[in-house]
Amino acid sequence: IFKFLGAISVDLGKDRIKPYLPTILTPLYRELNSTYAEQDPTLKNLSQEIIELLKKLVGLEVFSLAFASVQKQAHQKRAMRKKQRALQTVANPDIAARRKMKRHKNKAETRKRKIEFLHPMYKAKRPRSHALKDLAMVE
Repeated sequence: IFKFLGAISVDLGKDRIKPYLPTILTPLYRELNSTYAEQDPTLKNLSQEIIELLKKLVGLEVFSLAFASVQKQAHQKRAMRKKQRALQTVANPDIAARRKMKRHKNKAETRKRKIEFLHPMYKAKRPRSHALKDLAMVE
C-alpha cells in the first residue's frame, strides 16, 4: 500500500496531490510512530522514503503544514481514547476492575515466564485451572 501511495503521489503531480496529502500521510505517520514489538523495519524504511519523496514533490512548507495537521489529529485521537478510558473506569467500575485483574494476571504470567527464561532450573508455579477462579471473580 505504501508503494501504491508513492506511485499515486508521483503520478498526480505537485498541484493535484495537495488536497490528498493528509490522507496519504496518515498511514505513513502511523507506521513511523508505532511502538509495536513485532515491527517490520522494511515498512518503516519504506514509509520514510515515501515521506522524503513527498517532501521533494510538494515542497517543504506545504508538506510541513500537512504533516503537522496529521500529527495534531493523531494526538487528539490518542487523548480522546485516554479520556474515554478514564471516564469508563468511573462509569463502569466492574468492567474496569475486570480489566485491571486481567492486566495483573498477565503481568504475573510474564514475570514467571521471564524467571523461567533467566533461570532454567527454576520452575515458577503455574495455576492448574483458571475456570473456577475466574467464575468467582466475575460474580
